[in-house]
Amino acid sequence: SVNDIEKSDIVLVGVSRTSKTPTSIYLANKGLKTSNIPLVNENSLPEKLKDNPQLTCVVGLNTEPERLIDLRKNRMNSLKEKENLNYTNIENIKKEVLEAKRTFQKYRWPSIDVTRKSVEETAASIIKIHEIYLNNVK
Repeated sequence: SVNDIEKSDIVLVGVSRTSKTPTSIYLANKGLKTSNIPLVNENSLPEKLKDNPQLTCVVGLNTEPERLIDLRKNRMNSLKEKENLNYTNIENIKKEVLEAKRTFQKYRWPSIDVTRKSVEETAASIIKIHEIYLNNVK
């Protein structure tokens, strides 16, 4: 629950299809309590995180817009969805990715470009970021 966000060791934030869920599952299997927050816009962030951006270890996930189009089109096809054209519109996606990067910068959250990374590689980077976070909190 977003109300218990501070109980998470790591919070992953990113636009749709940036591998937040599989990465969360991988990290959970490594013993880390992980939450993921889909970033629709800044208003989709829990107030607790906006008020205290360093409440827990937050990592932003982003990807190249061109890659996102392919992933989202595949997702739409698998769901047999034909209606939501904004979800795969290149201009909307570019704007989403840019806004996500700005949000990560605003709250001073480290971010990872997952475009050419496996879940395991992304998780390894997140674990390092988490270790640095823990060392800075002490």
